[in-house]
Amino acid sequence: MAFFKKFFNNAIKDRKSDDDTVTVKEKPKPKYYGTVSPYPNFKASQDAQVLQSAIKSHDVDEDVIISVLVMRSNEQRQKIKAVYEATTGEPLVKALKSSLRGDLEDVTLALLMTPPQLDAYCIRKATKRLGTDEDVLVEILATRSKEQIQEIANVFKHEYGRSLEEVLKSEARGDFEKALLALYHANRDTSTEVDMNLAHKDAEILFEAGENRSGTQVDTFIEILTTRSAAQLSKTFQRYACVSDLSLPKALQAELKGDIEDCLVDIVKVCWNTPAFFAEKLHAAMDGHGTCEASLIRVLVSRSEVDLKKIVEEYHAMYNRYLQEDIVRDTDGHYQKVLLGLCGPT
Repeated sequence: MAFFKKFFNNAIKDRKSDDDTVTVKEKPKPKYYGTVSPYPNFKASQDAQVLQSAIKSHDVDEDVIISVLVMRSNEQRQKIKAVYEATTGEPLVKALKSSLRGDLEDVTLALLMTPPQLDAYCIRKATKRLGTDEDVLVEILATRSKEQIQEIANVFKHEYGRSLEEVLKSEARGDFEKALLALYHANRDTSTEVDMNLAHKDAEILFEAGENRSGTQVDTFIEILTTRSAAQLSKTFQRYACVSDLSLPKALQAELKGDIEDCLVDIVKVCWNTPAFFAEKLHAAMDGHGTCEASLIRVLVSRSEVDLKKIVEEYHAMYNRYLQEDIVRDTDGHYQKVLLGLCGPT
């Protein structure tokens, strides 16, 4: 009732008192959940000069480099790169490669890539060595829009001389290949409207295709999980819990094995709660012995202008401690400063 009362009162306020016309307000901008915002009073030439001084000084000033790059949006960093090369004759990436080492170099170079460049690089890295990092492929393809995947494919072809689709085909087999290609073609409905009849029908179909038969009709799971909108799937997942004693992820884990199991479970997690999916990724990167620096860098950099604020909140809700605490425990030095800077204030 409170929602409708507020809606009605706002509608009354929008009505002009002197006649019956209605003022149509502009739609408010969607709330921003990134942790990195465009730097105010930005001057690319000034930043380029500051970076040049920090890089060329007798002792490289990592603090200055960090303060500039972490506090600028990706679009602003691209402008700094262009001005730096135009004024010094040397690419900024090359200058930083010769000045920095280790994890600090890796995260700094990631910050200087455009989002599709970073995604293409991560996919290339996941498929280049012996053995494929399937989780990275699913993570990127399941969380990017159709337009973003097309940009990634274009960059991949330009940078590495190979078709992304062909690379995916060469790295996977069977049902996992079908699922990856379905994600790659990005035929997911983007509507926010929910058809409850379809949700009920899909839940029944998924139950019949898995738990309620001998053997699993994987194609059915792939079709529904890669084409329905996230909002539609959320209702389907709720309905599934009514027709089965198991949640859909647990049903998938009981029915499937290997890469296809991990892939479909991840798709469900992404559609149910994307920030929680990434919070789990970050926790896994720092849980136990050793730290997966590649995962930390990939997630924190790629989500810093998307939903990292929500991811930080989900991390605290899921693990009862702050993401920043675990970063401090698992990392050190200037590299740690970059990661903390990307997380935003506590």
